[in-house]
Amino acid sequence: MKEIKLHGLDMNLYLETLDNGLDIIMLPYTNKKNYFVSYCTKYGSEITNFIPVGEKKEIKVPDGIAHFLEHKMFEQEDGIDPFTFFSESGTGSNASTSFDYTQYICYGTKNFDENLGYLLNFVNKPYYTDENVEKEKGIIAEELKMYDDIADFKLEMKLRENIYHVHPRRIDIGGSIPEIMKITKEDLYTCYNSFYSPNNMFVLVVGNFDVDNTLNIIREVVGPIKNRGEAKIGKISEKEGIRVSFEEFGYPINVPKIGMGIKLDTSKVDMDSLHIDLYLTMITTLLFGSSSEFRERVRNMKLLNSFYTEWENIEGFNIFYLMASSDNPKELLKEIEGEIASVKFDEESFNRMKKVWIANEVKMIDDIDSTVHNLFDDYLKYGKVINDKIDIIRGLDFDIMNKLFKELDFTNRSVVIMKNIETI
Repeated sequence: MKEIKLHGLDMNLYLETLDNGLDIIMLPYTNKKNYFVSYCTKYGSEITNFIPVGEKKEIKVPDGIAHFLEHKMFEQEDGIDPFTFFSESGTGSNASTSFDYTQYICYGTKNFDENLGYLLNFVNKPYYTDENVEKEKGIIAEELKMYDDIADFKLEMKLRENIYHVHPRRIDIGGSIPEIMKITKEDLYTCYNSFYSPNNMFVLVVGNFDVDNTLNIIREVVGPIKNRGEAKIGKISEKEGIRVSFEEFGYPINVPKIGMGIKLDTSKVDMDSLHIDLYLTMITTLLFGSSSEFRERVRNMKLLNSFYTEWENIEGFNIFYLMASSDNPKELLKEIEGEIASVKFDEESFNRMKKVWIANEVKMIDDIDSTVHNLFDDYLKYGKVINDKIDIIRGLDFDIMNKLFKELDFTNRSVVIMKNIETI
């Protein structure tokens, strides 16, 4: 077991890889009563074309199957519902599917050993039948219909469709009703056996627990499970440009919404992905952050009701999403585009933001939920724990950020405006 010191945070993290390839990440706290466990596979909705383990021919599985599989993991052959088990033990539990992962979690303040063992066991016991697969199709179809009534979700999906040419991130994580109706139990077992193998999974444990005892439980439950090998994932060749640069559509809402996606080709940037991510996040924080001049200006102009931004990465590209609601979306759009076109970054603001980020890193380590998010996100994005992030932030250079901003094409963007359906 490897012990790693988290620089500037006065905490030690422990890493272990079992013989079958399972990675284990453990961060114990001595001043907390609660714990959080995530058992995760690096398999999400964007993987639909692949050569299954042990086979030679590439297949295409229905869209939404990773999410469908997540649902079916909670139906066990012994008839015990995992949610019921965790509830009776006084523990919270859940699961989620993203574009690039599926995770199963439990969290609480008691019965740690029992809950950890149960979580690991039920995820390693798939039980799919023709009957329970058919039953689940109706349940998921209703879930998909529910999302159709959420304006923010519709705006994001429209934006994704217009940004991406071929990448599966233009498709809803849950798929579509016609696609999920195609799913069979054989499809589910193929995906499970290809991606729910220890060498494609990891366990993250944070909070109040004993490291050696936890490692022993994981070894006992997951250690005997065979490494089934690796599925060969089909290559996705996403095009550089935007598919649709502007679209306006109607929806039953009171306040119009605007979405912008900026698609940056970072494939030729001579910098590691962590530094690219940090510099790009710094650029958009200085441009549009809560304390930026832009935010203050558009609030004073009464152009802004809500505002949300995030970054997303796929191979070769970094995509920035901006979503807002405004009574005057076209005037807000003009302000946004003007800010990007005319910005001149201030070194004093850059250095001040670095200090804020470092302070946040120190502050967040005291919150288990925030720490889990950071560790989980870093491991998925970079394939490792970043134990010197404070040092890296401190070393960010203003001139390098400016050079990167000038090097990338921030005009390569798509805009979607959602207006009240009666005004279209």
